[in-house]
Amino acid sequence: MYYVYILKCADETLYTGITKDLKRRVSEHNGIGVGAKLGAKYTSIRRPVHMVYSKSFANRSRASKEEARIKKLKRSAKLQLIND
Repeated sequence: MYYVYILKCADETLYTGITKDLKRRVSEHNGIGVGAKLGAKYTSIRRPVHMVYSKSFANRSRASKEEARIKKLKRSAKLQLIND
């Protein structure tokens, strides 16, 4: 199972990614625990981050396609997706 997720950063920006483990990945983005250095460079200077959206997919291919689609959306469309 793969997940597409959107994080809201401390500066109110949004970050989209994919993972197999949501809890671990959010901890990495926040610089917590064993994977503290594995978070994205983008989120490392915008901590703390909070997950505001996630959706599961059966395989990596579908999750990657959805991640790419979401990344192309304007902020207003991403916020609408989060609120739906």
